[in-house]
Amino acid sequence: MEAPVLHPTVEALFNFVIAWTMMFAPLLFTDCKRNRFGGSLEALWVVQMFLTNTLLIPYMAIRLGASRNKSLSKSQKVKSGIELVMTSGARIVGTLGGLVGFISIFWALFGRDDAGFGSLADRWDFFLDYINSDRPGYAFIWDICLYSIFQPWLIGNNLQNVEEDKIQAVRYLRFVPYVGLVAYLWGLAKSED
Repeated sequence: MEAPVLHPTVEALFNFVIAWTMMFAPLLFTDCKRNRFGGSLEALWVVQMFLTNTLLIPYMAIRLGASRNKSLSKSQKVKSGIELVMTSGARIVGTLGGLVGFISIFWALFGRDDAGFGSLADRWDFFLDYINSDRPGYAFIWDICLYSIFQPWLIGNNLQNVEEDKIQAVRYLRFVPYVGLVAYLWGLAKSED
């Protein structure tokens, strides 16, 4: 029995969004307004990673509110294992995420070229049909739209976390979907704690 072969554009879309979600973890954990969220950022990110990033909508609304008085200061808060790994390894996360994004785009355009998936126009037609007729495809496009809105907003609020010599580049690149987040992770200053 042969395993079903997915269209390269479907595989590429999935991997692109998952890599973007992975890269969002260090951004959430370094968000200067994260203390306004009363819940677990780790749980929020895990649900975002494995279900939907629609949960970022209430997070973004909560972070606009007033600061929580009973929140621990940065120095009092104990970092979780996920937070430590994602923030101290932000450059690695950014590199891997950027690489997966690049390979995903290449795969969508040229993957399994010899397996009869057609020309670039055929792949584009399949992709449009897929996102218009398949719920997961539509959901991934929704994820991309939300990330494209939230990425420049979150990065813009957290430029103080970026190394001084990289702030200008990150300030402008934050508006480029995906690429701006890679730049932020590469420019993230080392934490003292």
